[in-house]
Amino acid sequence: MSEEIKFLPLEEAARLVAAIQEEEDIHNQDRQILTVYNRDNRELCWFDFQELEEAIGDVPKDQKKEMIQDYILKHIPDWALDI
Repeated sequence: MSEEIKFLPLEEAARLVAAIQEEEDIHNQDRQILTVYNRDNRELCWFDFQELEEAIGDVPKDQKKEMIQDYILKHIPDWALDI
């Protein structure tokens, strides 16, 4: 039985997250991931870039970055506070 992931409120996630970096997956170089870091430069979590694009759907190119950042901030797991 798996537990449901709980996400931080947007405001709390925005205070916690300092950077979102695009990186290559070290296990699969054809895959891009977005790694989320806190203000102490510690890795909090990561997101698969292709899955993010699918989640946000077809959006204008000039809004894509903002939509991805918004999606990430709304999906920071609550356990990230313990890192």
